[in-house]
Amino acid sequence: MKGLKIVAVVLGLWASLAQAADFTVSDIRIEGLQQVDPAIVFRNFPISRGNQVDDQRLNDATRDLFETGYFDDVQLLRDDGEVLVLRLVERPSVSLIRIEGNDLIKEEQLRDALKRAGLDEGEIFRRSSLDQIRLELLKVYNAAGRYTATIDTEVEEVEGNRVALNVDIKEGATAVVKQVNIIGNTAFDDEELLALFDTGLTNMWSFWTDNDKYARETVAADIERLRSYYLDRGYIKFEVNSTDVSISPDQKQVYINVSISEGQQYTVAEVKLAGDFGVDEPALRDVLYVKEGDLYSRKQLT
Repeated sequence: MKGLKIVAVVLGLWASLAQAADFTVSDIRIEGLQQVDPAIVFRNFPISRGNQVDDQRLNDATRDLFETGYFDDVQLLRDDGEVLVLRLVERPSVSLIRIEGNDLIKEEQLRDALKRAGLDEGEIFRRSSLDQIRLELLKVYNAAGRYTATIDTEVEEVEGNRVALNVDIKEGATAVVKQVNIIGNTAFDDEELLALFDTGLTNMWSFWTDNDKYARETVAADIERLRSYYLDRGYIKFEVNSTDVSISPDQKQVYINVSISEGQQYTVAEVKLAGDFGVDEPALRDVLYVKEGDLYSRKQLT
């Protein structure tokens, strides 16, 4: 049996050994793969047959393999000839993800959040990604107003260099909208504009309507209705400068501030018709919704 001479050490820390003299790689052999495709190794390994290598180049190649995230351990060795041996220890793969405790948010939506964090069944497991997993799931719950939600994860080792991930969720209660402020409005008063919002403050009907429960999607729809209200009343240059949501220290109440710029109110100065419509222009103008002198309205134009 041929002996092996170590030319790189674990974790890519290169040792200045006598055995690590420059040589020309006659072949490359991979050892230790279970689930990672050899093509991934060769695609990320910057040395090929026929290359002349030295300590620095082998050290760089070791680092490149570690940076793929697929391996816990990488050793480069040279046998008695000039064959370069890649001895690899794979990181475990995720065989199963269990999610428990979710009632408000569908499991499909939560699994999409896990994918954004780089985790899915069949993928390589990186323990460093657990914090990112928690953050992505909390984002989903925060968008639904569940700021008191908690996420706990447990990694369970299973055979075949695999792990199962158990995600336990406590969804908490939905934060209540304590106050909604519109800043910058002069053409319309607060009462008129806030009446456009589905998001509202607690009242006697809130128990049945949940109008006081914060949800990011509801607020976004409210802002779009506010925008349409202005654009349909001549304010072509209306803008929403910012929508700020602040949370009480106990994370049970939210305060919403909407800053707007109304701009100037415009009327229609002229309506021009172009093309062959098959009818007389006066008859066509009679049926137009938009007439000279009218307030500009996006709704009427569309």
